Amino acid sequence: MIGWLKLIRKMMKQYIFILFLLVLLASLFTIFMRSILLDQYLKLGNSIALRYSQEMAGELELVSTLLDYGSYLAVSEMEKGADKNELSEWVALFRKRMSLLLGEEILEPFIVYDSVVVVSDAGIQKVQAELSNKWYKKVLAADGKKFFSKVYMDSVSQKLCLVIARKCDKKNAVIVFKVFVQNLTIYTFRPNLPEGTSVYICDIAGNLIYSNSILKISQDKIIDYVRLIDKGFKDSSLVAYDAFVFDPTGAQRGVYASPILVGSYDIGWNVYVTIPYTTITEPLREFYFLLAIFIVPIFGVIVFLSIRTIKLRWDKVIVDDTLACLSNQYYAIYRVDYVKDIYLMIKGSEYMKSRLPRRGSYAELMRLCEEIIDPAAFEDFSKNFSRESIGNLVAKGITEFGGDFLRRFGEEYRWVNVRVLFDKRLLTHEAVLCFREVEKEKRQRFQERKLLKEALEIAKRGEKSKQAFFSNMSHDMRTPLNAILSLSELTLNEDSISEKVRGYQEKLVYSGRQLLNLVNDILDVSRMEQGKIVLNNQSIDLEDCISECVAPFYMQAEVEKKKFEVKFNIRNRNIMGDPARIVQVLNNLLSNAFKFTSEKDSISVHIHQIDAVGRAQYQFIVSDSGIGISKEFLTQLFEPYSRETRFSNRRIAGTGLGMAIVKNLVTEMSGQIYVDSTLGKGTTFTFTIPFALAEGESDEKKPKMDRNKKSLQLVSLKGQKILLAEDNVINMEISAEILTMNGVKIVKAWNGEEAVKAFEESSPFEFDAILMDMQMPIMDGCEASQRIRALNRPDAEKIPIIAVTANAFAEDIAATFAAGMNAHISKPIDFNVLCRTLGSLMGEKQKPADS
Repeated sequence: MIGWLKLIRKMMKQYIFILFLLVLLASLFTIFMRSILLDQYLKLGNSIALRYSQEMAGELELVSTLLDYGSYLAVSEMEKGADKNELSEWVALFRKRMSLLLGEEILEPFIVYDSVVVVSDAGIQKVQAELSNKWYKKVLAADGKKFFSKVYMDSVSQKLCLVIARKCDKKNAVIVFKVFVQNLTIYTFRPNLPEGTSVYICDIAGNLIYSNSILKISQDKIIDYVRLIDKGFKDSSLVAYDAFVFDPTGAQRGVYASPILVGSYDIGWNVYVTIPYTTITEPLREFYFLLAIFIVPIFGVIVFLSIRTIKLRWDKVIVDDTLACLSNQYYAIYRVDYVKDIYLMIKGSEYMKSRLPRRGSYAELMRLCEEIIDPAAFEDFSKNFSRESIGNLVAKGITEFGGDFLRRFGEEYRWVNVRVLFDKRLLTHEAVLCFREVEKEKRQRFQERKLLKEALEIAKRGEKSKQAFFSNMSHDMRTPLNAILSLSELTLNEDSISEKVRGYQEKLVYSGRQLLNLVNDILDVSRMEQGKIVLNNQSIDLEDCISECVAPFYMQAEVEKKKFEVKFNIRNRNIMGDPARIVQVLNNLLSNAFKFTSEKDSISVHIHQIDAVGRAQYQFIVSDSGIGISKEFLTQLFEPYSRETRFSNRRIAGTGLGMAIVKNLVTEMSGQIYVDSTLGKGTTFTFTIPFALAEGESDEKKPKMDRNKKSLQLVSLKGQKILLAEDNVINMEISAEILTMNGVKIVKAWNGEEAVKAFEESSPFEFDAILMDMQMPIMDGCEASQRIRALNRPDAEKIPIIAVTANAFAEDIAATFAAGMNAHISKPIDFNVLCRTLGSLMGEKQKPADS
């Protein structure tokens, strides 16, 4: 007894020690996971803050650049001897140009010249004069450096304003931009953010100037809350990676920040991002839940650990780090007059500024571009951004056009994005040409494609394993079901059984059929999960179907001022087809056609009937006069996730799956699809699909079935000799019994090899048919059928071979026909169907007269 107690105490100590280790490891793992999650969200939060910072800084930097440009123009006016009234007219003209470039109510320019305010609107002169007196001397003393004021509430417009000013070169004058902060594009900037994320922007004094908050509280509380965050970052109490704050609702939040730098100027503004700890620690909550399940029942945990290793699953947070904002962060901006062949360098790279004047010939700019653009891309670049091409784009009303190419920076090539922008509010014959480096975005895009391909390969391997599992399940479950149902039906044919036993047998057959239906349902669900397309062919009016499909596109064409037409040239309208799939294909192609065309372009759909003999071919042609597709991209057009990235006239949203879906659907309908496209001229998709004609549409009358024809019953097989190949003893017994009962002579083969040997050793036309199991040892049914068909004897090609198998999948049925079999019957065997099939096939077989 004492020994048992010692053993129990020893085991308890071991269990307690193991439990202690588990708790310790779990605690360490929790700390480790928490550290990793906080570090990941630090990177994510900082990246979000940086994106907002770059968005705001990019726009302010553009305003700052325009301030330099305005200073340059103002000095030119002053050097010409312009008086106050002339300067006021110039300011009005400059304000109008800035409004055309940036939009209305973005900024208000004015000049302080010899302590006199020169504005475009005398009505606001007093307010601006009062404002300018506070910092005029500071700007003069700054000797050309830009001055950024604090954000203040404008007394006239009651909007938040920021003043940016600088001294004009060689003149005792200051040019001033009063920027209306609330009209900047940052207020419409809405990137994808993690759940519960809030974003705030503060000026140098900690005043809130922008808020994208999910908190449902008053503005005063939000202002106090943001000031607390601003103070924490300024005194470094919130700088640590695991720093957090409690929001006014009491929720714990991680905080992240990024300063806003306008060029080399630190204007003291900061972006603050807060993410709820509930979002950050969500994987940890799952871990705590699993930990509670496995540790609370101590003995259960120990038993579980003795069987298998604890598997902890945590959700890996997929951070959708989108491409850098396509805002105004361009390293080079040119204003181009494509009629006069003149450019004006608003902002340029160091390379260009050292080799080009600020204003010059556009042809010279293109010549210098040839020196630094990848030769493989320059030919396309020179065509797409020539003066003639820009003029054509403007004539078509295309407001934006561009693409990516490789540009040389020093000794290396990096990716650059170019955009040509046009707006009707610009001066006549002018456009804006912008360049932005996108090397990181390109590399990220290449890496994402690589990851997608790897994920696709993993998914394909998983799909293949799953398909094999269901195929095996089909065979393994149908085989015993065949025995149960067949033996029960044989028993019911016996007259000697009692009514009580007959009742049992009938219930057994009924239950077996229920189980068979359940197996079929499971297999159908598996096929749907595998994404197998099932065509629902039915009698439809093709012209009505297509007319209903294209009806919405007429309205779209009218709204977008495009020409759209549909023409039919068909003789047989009523066909057998799947209307949903036909509509899906046309919808995808027409959506793309409208997406890649501009005003005054044309789109057409033509349907032709090629022939109409029982099964007609219908040709569908979808054409457009849009931007076209490059020859390089045509080879990838039908690949999933493929999208054109070189020069396009707009940013097109989408996943890159549409054409792959169209190709798949057309192929499933036994059709073919082709594409012909020329860049800049348009695209034509042509697909041809065969459809069976609906009843009453055939060119020839179908003969009616002869109902007086001899029915193929079991008795019709009497005296026939059949080779039966089956490896399962019970199935062999059942099949042989039923066929023998109906007067059929049976020769048994227990595998494919024996079946081939028995057929080889038989006399020509000795066997009337072969029943072949698919899965057998040594040699399966498909290989055995192929070998029989390949034998050099007169009956090898003609003898009926019927596959009898538990495999019910479409690819298994296809495999039997590919192997040369004449028909396919699934287990459990319906012997009425089997006998009718045998009778039909053997009735077609022609024996020699002396056989």
